[in-house]
Amino acid sequence: MITIAVDCMGGDHGPQVTLPACRLFLEQNADASLILVGLPDQIGGFVHPRARIVPASEVVTMEDPLEIALRKKKDSSMRVAVQLVKDSQAQAAVSAGNTGALMAISRYILKTLDGIERPALAGQIPNVLGGATTVLDLGANVDCSALHLLQFAVMGSALVSVQKGEESPTVGLLNIGEEAIKGNEVIKKAGELLRSAAQSGDLNFFGNVEGNDIFKGTVDIVVCDGFVGNVALKTGEGLASMIGAFLKAEFSRNIFTKFSAIVAYSVLNALKSRIDHRRYNGVALLGLRGLVFKSHGSADVLAFGNALNRAYDAARNNLLDRVRVRIAHVAPLLAVADAERSSDGNQ
Repeated sequence: MITIAVDCMGGDHGPQVTLPACRLFLEQNADASLILVGLPDQIGGFVHPRARIVPASEVVTMEDPLEIALRKKKDSSMRVAVQLVKDSQAQAAVSAGNTGALMAISRYILKTLDGIERPALAGQIPNVLGGATTVLDLGANVDCSALHLLQFAVMGSALVSVQKGEESPTVGLLNIGEEAIKGNEVIKKAGELLRSAAQSGDLNFFGNVEGNDIFKGTVDIVVCDGFVGNVALKTGEGLASMIGAFLKAEFSRNIFTKFSAIVAYSVLNALKSRIDHRRYNGVALLGLRGLVFKSHGSADVLAFGNALNRAYDAARNNLLDRVRVRIAHVAPLLAVADAERSSDGNQ
């Protein structure tokens, strides 16, 4: 039985989205159980034989600064859900709440894995092949060293091996060009580390990739710092919204544009469905000693249900152990890179 702790109060919509999504999830997964965490007066009416309620007296809002979320609201639904993972009562936690707060709370309670300095947000961006490209980091770490990017690549490889069943997924390093001589010093050094990891059999490194490769599906995994990754994520989400707005606008115009829209509707609607970010909702917080997944704050029932499914798949397929094994295997290279960074005085 896979047990997931759910922060039912997080996100823009709270229980009105999380509870229906939880019910659908339980109906679809007979070997799963849920621990629903939240204000008793708002979630207490949920009854299911494979669900139990754990009360929390506080809620982390989307506007709460990290100090409030981490130090003041110690009985928040978000913190209680993560603590359940720490206490081995749940194999994973899911929240649609404040991203910065979830990362801070998760890192404080669960701590990072040996060999990992910074956790990363790893999520999927739809590509033209009909699947999705896994990108990390998506916003947790704005400034990254070359060593961090190597750690992201190793953790991302473990995640995709679980999601796609591929033991050696391809990894690309996001850059301004494919040539190894391009990029700033951090990117060049990261390229060297990734090539060394490929030579030792720790990674299937494709090489440098550009932004359009994310959407082309050139590689399974794209590694970048959190600033660039978050921009790429929001760009992908905006594309689906743009297509939806276009269809709505064309149907509201004159008879000629309506006719054209009708002709193109099936194609455009299929494209909209393919790149619908709700299908890929659920970002993994990789590098922690426990599984935590972040849902989009504005997620609807479909999207939040997909976040639950990603947490369920990760727990069922022992993602945490796979990350540990891969990090342990690449530990000698990480140690050498860390020593070189220290001697160079680079952070």
